[in-house]
Amino acid sequence: MPRIQAPSVAEHHARQRRALLDAARALLAESAQAPSMAAVGRRAGLARTSVYQYFTSAEELLAAVVADVFPDWAGQVVARVAAAPTPATRVWAYVEANVDLFTSSEQAVARALTQVVEPRMLRGPMEEFHARLQVPLRQALADFGEPEPETIAELVDSLIVQASRAAGPADCTEAAGARNVTLARLRRLLGPYLGLNPMAED
Repeated sequence: MPRIQAPSVAEHHARQRRALLDAARALLAESAQAPSMAAVGRRAGLARTSVYQYFTSAEELLAAVVADVFPDWAGQVVARVAAAPTPATRVWAYVEANVDLFTSSEQAVARALTQVVEPRMLRGPMEEFHARLQVPLRQALADFGEPEPETIAELVDSLIVQASRAAGPADCTEAAGARNVTLARLRRLLGPYLGLNPMAED
């Protein structure tokens, strides 16, 4: 039996499961294909047979990835919004956090999941993800004095998606290029509304 390098068996299992989920996410981002159990085990440093102790099939593993990534992404955005000191900066923190997700390897994970997971499996988590994010954004807009926070929140989301998609290879000569281009464009659009300096560095 492998040596348990954790305070308890339960924590050991939690760490191993976490390693498998992280490995699956990394492989999805790299290949945009459903990873095999053997590949996930190799990436996590576990034998293929050990993977089956945590997930009975590749489908169950992918379902676990779906259940893991959306709350993780939402938590990242919500935490950054909560840390901002004013309503205007909370709105901008929401924009920055979402752009960071769109321009990171996590977006490759999201694209891969839409290709390898059945739509019905994604629908619920995606709806919950969107609904959870709308709460702090709408509250920040309401605190900012926006009379139509629900409508403006939807428009802000649309701007983020469109601006992120519009930052193509021609705009980006370095790894951070897509993020910088996208945020610069969004700041020019939203900066005057939020009272932020349109030319400030992010």
